[in-house]
Amino acid sequence: MTIKFLAAALAFLFTFNSAWAQAPIVIKFSHVVAPDTPKGQAAERFKLLAEQFTRGRVKVEVYPNSQLYKDKEELEALQLGAVQMLAPSLAKFGPLGVKEFEAFDLPYIFPSKAALYAVTEGPIGRELLQKLQSKGLTGLAYWDNGFKVMSANRPLHVPADFRGLRMRIQSSTVLDAQMRALGARPQVMAFSEAYQALETGLVDGTENPPSNMYTQRMHLVQKHLTVSNHGYLGYAVIVNRKFWEGLPTDVRAALERAMRDATAFEKTIAQRDNDRALEAIRKAGKTTIYYPTPQEQAQWRAALLPVHRQMERRIGKDLLDAIARETAKK
Repeated sequence: MTIKFLAAALAFLFTFNSAWAQAPIVIKFSHVVAPDTPKGQAAERFKLLAEQFTRGRVKVEVYPNSQLYKDKEELEALQLGAVQMLAPSLAKFGPLGVKEFEAFDLPYIFPSKAALYAVTEGPIGRELLQKLQSKGLTGLAYWDNGFKVMSANRPLHVPADFRGLRMRIQSSTVLDAQMRALGARPQVMAFSEAYQALETGLVDGTENPPSNMYTQRMHLVQKHLTVSNHGYLGYAVIVNRKFWEGLPTDVRAALERAMRDATAFEKTIAQRDNDRALEAIRKAGKTTIYYPTPQEQAQWRAALLPVHRQMERRIGKDLLDAIARETAKK
């Protein structure tokens, strides 16, 4: 009887330990935008590839639309290990203490996507990601969204049209200075709260790539949209550094491969989705879409380019000069 009991107990322990050993590594991937945005689709692509390349050793749980955390909360959650992966906008790293990332918020800093990729895919981009290590984060990739449009409930043709408007922005010293340069009053607000604030009139307008504006239905409460392409919105995919460094080497290599493939996919769909979103906004018929004339574009640039000089000391003149040299090649 005793021998049978011991045999059964050992069999149970072996089965339990084997099941425990085979339990998948869970990666909670939180983000604040809709699943059908470029970032949302790329997160799902990464989930698919990560689980495939690790043969089920990793399970990725994607939480879109601020289901777990809002803008201000998600980075702290990552540092504490409550989630393992995020793809916050590059503006989020300034308040975290890595002010160099605020260069991406500067108006008209990237004349084209080719110029942007020369920075993010080259030494400058890699050095910036490396600066996140001291914050307990590891940067894996840059994901693209696109150039931003301005929207409000009155036409925005020239800088004077912004005077007095309450414009929703991300928490960014550069974006604050940008709106003030236009004569507007910047209002820092979580992305998940922007639609309701626009609907109720708490704020008058905002800036977004078209895909974000459309998927959050902001076009239903904004009568005017100007295709200004004045600034860029991108993301950095980051993980909790302790979690990442604690992964088995082969698992980490498989996840790096999944991230490379997901990043390539994301870049192919970003511009396409923004173009489709702008057309969908047009077809909805709620918003007048305006393209500034060359003369009006010159006024925008004259108003906004001085922000670069204002931010030199904060971001670093050497970095801004290096970006200028790199983008001039494209």
